[in-house]
Amino acid sequence: MKKTILAIGFLWTFVALSQTDQDLINVANGESQKAVKLQDFQANENTAYYDLLSHRLELELDPEKHYIKGEVTTEFRVLENTDTIVFDLYDNLEVSSVTGNDEKPLQFIHENNELSILFTNDLCETATHTLTIAYEGTPNKNTSGDGFVTTKTRNNIPSLYTLSEPYGSSEWWPCKQDLNDKIDQIDVIITAPAAYKAVSNGMVISETQEGALMTTHWQHNYPIPTYLIGIAVTEYEVFSQTIERNGHSFDIVNYVYPESKDKAEEYTEVTVEIMNLFQDLFGEYPYKDEKYGHAEFEYGGGMEHSTISFMGNFSRSLIAHELAHQWFGNKVTCESWNHIWLNEGFATYLSGLVERHFDGEEDFINWKRGKIADITTSRAGSVYIQDEKLENVGRIFSSRLTYNKGAMVIHMLRQKLGDEVFFKAIRNYLNDEELAYGYANTDQLQAHLENTSGEDLQEFFSDWIYGQGYPSYDVAWYQASTNELNLTFNQTQSSKKVDFFEMNVPVLVVGAQGEEKYLTVDHTFNGQEFAISVDFEIADIILDPKFDMISKNNTIRIDIDAVAELEIQSSIDNTANKTSLVTVKK
Repeated sequence: MKKTILAIGFLWTFVALSQTDQDLINVANGESQKAVKLQDFQANENTAYYDLLSHRLELELDPEKHYIKGEVTTEFRVLENTDTIVFDLYDNLEVSSVTGNDEKPLQFIHENNELSILFTNDLCETATHTLTIAYEGTPNKNTSGDGFVTTKTRNNIPSLYTLSEPYGSSEWWPCKQDLNDKIDQIDVIITAPAAYKAVSNGMVISETQEGALMTTHWQHNYPIPTYLIGIAVTEYEVFSQTIERNGHSFDIVNYVYPESKDKAEEYTEVTVEIMNLFQDLFGEYPYKDEKYGHAEFEYGGGMEHSTISFMGNFSRSLIAHELAHQWFGNKVTCESWNHIWLNEGFATYLSGLVERHFDGEEDFINWKRGKIADITTSRAGSVYIQDEKLENVGRIFSSRLTYNKGAMVIHMLRQKLGDEVFFKAIRNYLNDEELAYGYANTDQLQAHLENTSGEDLQEFFSDWIYGQGYPSYDVAWYQASTNELNLTFNQTQSSKKVDFFEMNVPVLVVGAQGEEKYLTVDHTFNGQEFAISVDFEIADIILDPKFDMISKNNTIRIDIDAVAELEIQSSIDNTANKTSLVTVKK
């Protein structure tokens, strides 16, 4: 047998920090800072007795003043008989009046960040009612840069924005903060100094100037969770791109600082191609009857408000990540923070698909290699977040687990099912009438993948979503003849939470003359042997050449024992086959 160099499979544990990596870290850190409120917030059981139908926010704002004055009119349907309707609203915002359907004042109690509105008679189940709450005050000033923020742009221009994920909305308006009730329709009407542009969700219905003030009316006609409602007011320049598809068109409207316009026009140009890529893969843009857009703001990362992403920069990876959320997070929203990977894992993976689309296969391989290197820096940690971990903000928005491992598990599902089945299943998930513009959990995603593929994925989800860690492989190989490759696979696990990772393991066989053969082995137990047909002399074996699965510290070696046995057997066979001619003299 020809001498073969011993090949040791390994993953780089150090990968230079790219702009893509830094953007993801900024996004994850931003989410983590915002989620500090999770530690203090409990979903208000008192807001569970009604279903939100619409909100009309009429706000008076000035970026130079950290102050808000507004009226919020809410239409709701009663889910069970009650004489009290409760909203979440911070105590430092003063409520001056509450009126009902007949415009008569209603009694209310405002304490412990809760606004309780009292009715003389019970509201009957299924009945529809309307309330208008007038309020004003100075919102909290948060050092983390979220909630209701007044600041200055790089050119020292006053700027105001809101950042409400997960529970910051009640810092600036009376609302219902939870992940179980999307608002069917909203109007956001902002009156601010006419020198500024006011931005929000949906479409501009009107702009009316009276003296030094401009009133801008925005309307959004798709179901939306409270935390995805956002506003921004500052000196903006505006430019647009247009998406045309199947006889329908909508605009991508960009609101940027004047000093940023030239660069922003250059950098956001890719949004059109990214939008078309995502539409090809996942179906039509969820808000195609309105718009998509970007609004620049003073923050390190971005925030995917429905139809308008707030952007701290205009890097391609951040544009892709926030746009991806319009499908994964906005159209279909995780039903609880246990399932946050359904939002962030998919958004991260879609940014990888953008890398592949623009830069080619080699760059996508490097992208995956970087994700795996980060994921395997620790031996434990699951994608799904157990209840006891929900108080750990860093765990919820872990870039290693929620973002990167979530993304790579999605990629491994794609590899397992094949492109046609995988993308069809994801489109079915996004278009499920029970989930679209509503909420979803991991079981519902799994069900769609199983129904479309016909495969049982319980073992996969148990290992990779709910389980922890990753496998390390020891692969021994030898070539018994020029027509056959023999492989023996063994695996260890980094965490005791998983007994064994049943995996389709990709292998590249390299010939002495440069020949290549890609194959996949279905590894289901230790000591498993595979005999593979080849038609060339083998020089090398490479495990997972395109970094399609999460693993680390893999070893590929020649099976010395098998080779020795072959050589002994060959020697015996040669001796037995020899013929001796002997002459005997008489």
